[in-house]
Amino acid sequence: MFKHEKQLFHPVEVERPNPQYAALLQEQLGGANGELKAAMQYMSQSFRVKDPEIKDLFLDIAAEELGHMEMVAQTINLLNGHELDAASVPAGEIQTHVLMGLNPGLINASGYSWTSDYVSVTGDLCADLLSNIASEQRAKVVYEYLYRQIEDKKVKNTIDFLLNREEAHNAMFREAFNKVQNSGSNRDFGTTKAARIYFSMSEPSPENNAFSKTDVKPVEFK
Repeated sequence: MFKHEKQLFHPVEVERPNPQYAALLQEQLGGANGELKAAMQYMSQSFRVKDPEIKDLFLDIAAEELGHMEMVAQTINLLNGHELDAASVPAGEIQTHVLMGLNPGLINASGYSWTSDYVSVTGDLCADLLSNIASEQRAKVVYEYLYRQIEDKKVKNTIDFLLNREEAHNAMFREAFNKVQNSGSNRDFGTTKAARIYFSMSEPSPENNAFSKTDVKPVEFK
């Protein structure tokens, strides 16, 4: 059961409308590393998870990502202002002004529709957790790029909050991975000598190359 509370995770404001930046921010609403993708990925993965703590973790973060999606949409709303004006978006998606009446859509910054192809689900907990760690890292990178391209202090405040939450989710997924890293595909494979051999295909190789050691052990996330 889900319940919508009419309160954002964090206050959302803008100093002034900025339709061009609204088009950029669409990437985190309907893009491959955006909030909708994260929510749908973690929720979909949770359906098969048997560990009750990790199942709750996936669902709790998925629910929070939906809240982040609402924050991003509201920011886009404020940045779009009240006037239909496709000319105010010289680059990127203009569908907001010609198809959707300024309503934030499930599209990315280029105007391509969101697709479930963005969602990665394998049924293997180790693989899915590693995918989620990477997803949070990529989302963080996109927010960092967006942060650098806006002077609006109120928008930067919102992005700063979202950046910090991506980091929190990343840390939570890493902790969960540490709990199960000797299970599933991590247990089934990587048990022979072939799993620990590094083939140096680049010559000359750097001196003291740590990766070229023949007994490479799995790295534990801290």
